[in-house]
Amino acid sequence: MPQRRARRLWTAVAATLALPLATLTALPTTADAAAVECSVDYKTNDWGSGFTADLTITNRGAASIDGWTLTYNYSGNQKLANGWNATWSQSGKAITAKSLSYNAKIAPGAAATAGAQFTYSGANSAPTDFAVNGTTCAGAHQPPITVLTSPKAGAVYSAGDAVPLAATAAAADGASIDKVEFYDDTTLLGTDTTAPYGLSADTLAAGTHSLYAKAYDSQGASGESTPAGITVAAGPALVATPSQLGVQQGKSGTFDVKLSTQPASNVTVTTARTSGNAGLSVSSGASLTFTPSNWNTAQKVTIAADASGTGAATFGVTAPGHTKAAVTVTQLAASKTYDARFLDLYGKITNPANGYFSPEGVPYHSVETLIVEAPDHGHETTSEAYSYLLWLQAMYGKVSGDWSKFNGAWEIMEKYMIPTHADQPTNSSYNASKPATYAPEHDLPSQYPAKLDPSVSVGSDPIAGELKSAYGTDDIYGMHWLQDVDNVYGYGNEPGKCEAGPTATGPSYINTFQRGAQESVWETVPQPTCDAFKYGGKNGYLDLFTGDSSYAKQWKFTNAPDADARAVQAAYWASLWAKQQGKGSDISATVGKAAKMGDYLRYSMYDKYFKKVGNCTGPTACPAGTGKDASHYLMSWYYAWGGATDT
Repeated sequence: MPQRRARRLWTAVAATLALPLATLTALPTTADAAAVECSVDYKTNDWGSGFTADLTITNRGAASIDGWTLTYNYSGNQKLANGWNATWSQSGKAITAKSLSYNAKIAPGAAATAGAQFTYSGANSAPTDFAVNGTTCAGAHQPPITVLTSPKAGAVYSAGDAVPLAATAAAADGASIDKVEFYDDTTLLGTDTTAPYGLSADTLAAGTHSLYAKAYDSQGASGESTPAGITVAAGPALVATPSQLGVQQGKSGTFDVKLSTQPASNVTVTTARTSGNAGLSVSSGASLTFTPSNWNTAQKVTIAADASGTGAATFGVTAPGHTKAAVTVTQLAASKTYDARFLDLYGKITNPANGYFSPEGVPYHSVETLIVEAPDHGHETTSEAYSYLLWLQAMYGKVSGDWSKFNGAWEIMEKYMIPTHADQPTNSSYNASKPATYAPEHDLPSQYPAKLDPSVSVGSDPIAGELKSAYGTDDIYGMHWLQDVDNVYGYGNEPGKCEAGPTATGPSYINTFQRGAQESVWETVPQPTCDAFKYGGKNGYLDLFTGDSSYAKQWKFTNAPDADARAVQAAYWASLWAKQQGKGSDISATVGKAAKMGDYLRYSMYDKYFKKVGNCTGPTACPAGTGKDASHYLMSWYYAWGGATDT
């Protein structure tokens, strides 16, 4: 795998280093001592001759555990190499891990996590005889599986109406389901203790909502469902899907209409063209009647295209006492089969019911819950996903002539994926003549932490001054590469906020660092981009990387230049297509922002230490660059920047 190249590596910590070890947890706070009731989850990452083991000790009792010693035995020739989050030792096949000062206390229902690395040959059977403070613990226990069956993603309701929530839940390992909680973002709406699990929510305010269910089993484990984004209208509303439609000359297309709430009497819904291309007209469904019994059953409106016209028209869907809906219909030339197919797929992708976007309009990297790629779950997204959204909306503008959606996509990207000034508050302290401190890269996870080495010479940053002069700021205008869209991990690094925590409702910046020849996404540690030592160990997650004696609390971001380059490329083609339509001014401001992003992409042409190009036999053999002679003129995998939040 190619190595990533970073822009800045601060002396407080090697911001782009990572040691793929264990997932850490927040520190419990309750200090009472008590008899132990516990369970131990045991997970490994095995590469054939060695493995890392992650162990989670959960306090299943009613009182706190004040200091713990975990013991267990292997059946093979597993040999301890190193460990973290505990003092580890081995005697024969017996393993002992003793708590440290910062994770010794485990409150009821809370957990402490420790991990270690081992070598072995032959079989690598998992141990089963776990004990904490001499008391036998239950073995690994899988959390319950929870599925939200109602409401469906994309559903529309009216304020004051009851939103029906329902979920199924199944426990593992012989456990049973104790209760299911229903949430609106982080607000608990209610709890059900008996199957079928359900709740009627009639207090949801007008706006968008992210709803999910969380099940708890008899062993204290819990599992959340995938969230469903819905809309609550201020009053009775009309619902039309899809919101856009493509129709070729001489053909017709349809969209669905229904009501958001049950009416007291019959409602007549009228659809008519309100603006745009006169070659499009309603051929059937211009007047539809909904009754108190069929109000939520979709009825179809058919739009016909004449034989010669092209262009878009807006069709308004109205009814007395209801918020209107609008559908954009684009008439295409008879030969434009590709464009018609594109608009059909576009409608499916942008339909909220299909789950490609969060309630904020953020594109998920995947609609699947578990994915084997750089993000490790379907609630995350990447800068690549944002760049593909820009391409999608650029193509929509080319086909439809409507560039508002392209501008809107850039605004969403800028709001949620480009760090604000509050996210990078100490960039003004950056010293371009000393841009980074050298940190070695090693082949094995066991070789980390790897200390910074200030004796290795580094070059100077030749473009920091140019960028500040051009844009009047020290802030970097580039996307961070990874985001926890629904704040599943609970770090709460919302744009402009540092570690707001699990109560945060917006998308959260996260990072997963990979290092060395054995880097693997399954060996990485998801962590907040702003490390205020609130999560992880004594120094947050920083002790995993460089092993320094002390650290500053800090922020750090990583840019994937290929994604930013695709965003700039989409803006280039959008500009070209818009000018061909005589609408270049519609997106000129967005194109200007793309040019700015491209200017910052020049950092990907340098390595993180601003060394000259050459065949280096070691870190001291590579000459430091002076000015732009360190440019490689090839786009690298990433650049990164960061700084301290401590004074």
